Amino acid sequence: MSRFMTPARWLEREIHCIHTELDPPFAVEQPAALVTPFIFNSPHSGRIYPSIFIKTAQLSPQALRMSEDLFIDKLFAPVIDKGATLMSACFPRAYLDLNRQPYELDPALFAEKLPDYANSSSLRVIGGLGTIPRLVNENEEIYAAPLPLSVGLARVERLYQPYHDTLSRLIEDTRNSFGRAFLIDCHSMPSHLGEAPGAPPYDIVLGDRFGGSCSRDLVDFAATTFSMMGYHVGLNKPYAGGHITEFYGRPADCIHALQIEINRGLYVCEKTFEIKPGFAKLKEDIAELAERLITRFSPGAQSLRTAAE
Repeated sequence: MSRFMTPARWLEREIHCIHTELDPPFAVEQPAALVTPFIFNSPHSGRIYPSIFIKTAQLSPQALRMSEDLFIDKLFAPVIDKGATLMSACFPRAYLDLNRQPYELDPALFAEKLPDYANSSSLRVIGGLGTIPRLVNENEEIYAAPLPLSVGLARVERLYQPYHDTLSRLIEDTRNSFGRAFLIDCHSMPSHLGEAPGAPPYDIVLGDRFGGSCSRDLVDFAATTFSMMGYHVGLNKPYAGGHITEFYGRPADCIHALQIEINRGLYVCEKTFEIKPGFAKLKEDIAELAERLITRFSPGAQSLRTAAE
């Protein structure tokens, strides 16, 4: 157990930090009038590190930030002006990963036995990247000592569940209003990942769970748009989409989920987190992508194209 405090004191501090330092824990930004069925979601770009997390972690704040989807919420901010919704977490991925099942818990991370409902055998848990991550930045251990199970459960109950309850409600409300909903899950990836060893790195990787989470038309349109802008685009490798894409993507129910991974090297220095000049151009291109997606897939678009043809 932590040398800093008893489990009861740790839980007390944890809950206090959640209520005071993460208020609100996430943001939902919408235009004055919702005119599109698109929701953009950034679950990994949070930059508010609770003080209890900094105190109990053995890594520096700089090291903890290495798992952030750096400034993805800012890159996608223009989608609001295009008529779409943007949801983003305020807390960091290293503290709590929203792109996991709620109880993908790592038995190596906690002081007590996990509850029976925990999924402790997923590949993500085995890799130290469960709902409460154990590792960050090329397999560095975040904590010097096990966490009280009550602390991990508090993060899930007070942050994870409200986030996903809100996202689920947004999706259902959107589908009820427009007859369909499109969830674009927005992420960043390390700059060194290529198609194969020695191959040039991808600029963009689209993930549709190998065809399971959205219509092929949506994937092809996004890929073509990015390619026309000059970006090197990959599909499903090395990222096919995480829990959010898999869980929410139900094309048969008119809910489509597509994951977008953006090469961090295009817009930020991965060591210093300083924004590069390329940030502005990429932001403009994302705004154009959003506008094209909305025009192409909003209700009535198909009938308008058919009439024009």
